Amino acid sequence: MPDDGVDVTEFLPPRPGSRRITTERRVRLGDVTPSGRLRLDAIARYLQDIAADDVDDAGVEGSWVTRRVVLRLGELPAYGTPLTVATFCTGAGPRWAERRTDLLVGDRQAVQARAIWVFLDPDGATAALPPGFFEHYGDAADRRVSSRLQLGPPPVDAATRAWPLRRTDFDVLDHVNNAIGLAAAEDELARRPARRAERQLTRVQIEYRAAIDPGEEPTLVARWGDEMLDCWLCVADEVRVATRVEW
Repeated sequence: MPDDGVDVTEFLPPRPGSRRITTERRVRLGDVTPSGRLRLDAIARYLQDIAADDVDDAGVEGSWVTRRVVLRLGELPAYGTPLTVATFCTGAGPRWAERRTDLLVGDRQAVQARAIWVFLDPDGATAALPPGFFEHYGDAADRRVSSRLQLGPPPVDAATRAWPLRRTDFDVLDHVNNAIGLAAAEDELARRPARRAERQLTRVQIEYRAAIDPGEEPTLVARWGDEMLDCWLCVADEVRVATRVEW
């Protein structure tokens, strides 16, 4: 989908006095590459975990699914590094909300994330944000945000390969978990490390177009540029997840 003018580079600070929660965690063995760098799919799990902690603590009933995430990356932490993870609301729409999440090593920003989460009612259907949401997130939810997507479709000449699914790729909604889209990007990066000459990753965008369900057979489509990698997880000709990694 073409750019609709949404500023995906904007990372807003918390509103004074607004709700903000933090947690401490450590980068574990299952979170890192063989070189010891925190993986992109591990970052996605960190974002999921603290978002779930936040809405559970607020008592907002229902579930959330991710629509779009933008990551701004500093020096990514290594295995064993203690982290502070903080999250807060930065805006809302009729059926979705935006949250920013920071991963800090001491006072240093290692990762800043900006994510759009779509609200589902207890039956799993998209729904208007409940009144309780605004009671907890207050003025921070007054800022209007868009859920429109930014990344385009794959070119017809892009490289394509099968992306077999494992049962462990599925979450409690019985859909492929959000982290798998970034696991696919990590796998593609590992196949051609010389193309980016080990330069530091700087930004990632990932968009979730539709769920990947059990029994489907996705393909991974990739296009390399001098300073970016675009990946798509597709089922037949339909893009389900689109990812851009920049360095």
